[in-house]
Amino acid sequence: MNKELDFIQTMFDSIAPKYDFLNRFLSLRQDVFWRKEMVKAANLAKDDLALDVACGTCDVGIEIQKQHKDQYKAQCKVFGVDFSHKMLSFAQKKIDNNINLVAGNALFLPFKDNLFDAVFIAFGIRNIMDRANVLKAFKKSLKKGGRVVVLELTTPAPGLLKNLYIIYFKKILPLLGAFFSKDANAYTYLPESVMKFPEPKEFAKIMKRAGFKNVKWKPMTFGIVTLFVGINN
Repeated sequence: MNKELDFIQTMFDSIAPKYDFLNRFLSLRQDVFWRKEMVKAANLAKDDLALDVACGTCDVGIEIQKQHKDQYKAQCKVFGVDFSHKMLSFAQKKIDNNINLVAGNALFLPFKDNLFDAVFIAFGIRNIMDRANVLKAFKKSLKKGGRVVVLELTTPAPGLLKNLYIIYFKKILPLLGAFFSKDANAYTYLPESVMKFPEPKEFAKIMKRAGFKNVKWKPMTFGIVTLFVGINN
């Protein structure tokens, strides 16, 4: 078994009960705005099929439906996949019949090739060390011309803001996260994983090498998150 994978899975199972609350609290509800921008970037159309990888409690899937429920009589169909059974259990309580949840590994997606119009992953790809191959797995699951949309925590450009952000991220956030989630390791791991994630320009290169074209990225909220979009060639 992959020890790294086991650790991540156990960690997310542990924090699942407080996951939604902590996302809102620790980001000052900016995570809601970030997901809205993420879904808009996919430019989904009527009857499109979307996949939310590392879906957690399915906030991305729910946002997809929110953005399209008034626009179309037929909503986009969404599949959410995650390896944390407890995350999926909490997600199941929030969703309707247009979202289907599947337990699975991002590197070995349990779907046929060329199926989806868009693949989303929010705050999950930094937890996957084999990013090149997971992006190739996303590409295989996409129809030609489909979009991959990645939302990930990043670090601001060097300067005073970055210094303040690192103090909050490394000192304050772990204390708050541990207090509410009762899992000290999870919110110590969080800043460590973000600091190790590639700079946006470098991650965009990984996307291009995986076969995506027209790769673009957009920093948001002073660069503490970055939105990446690529098109299946």
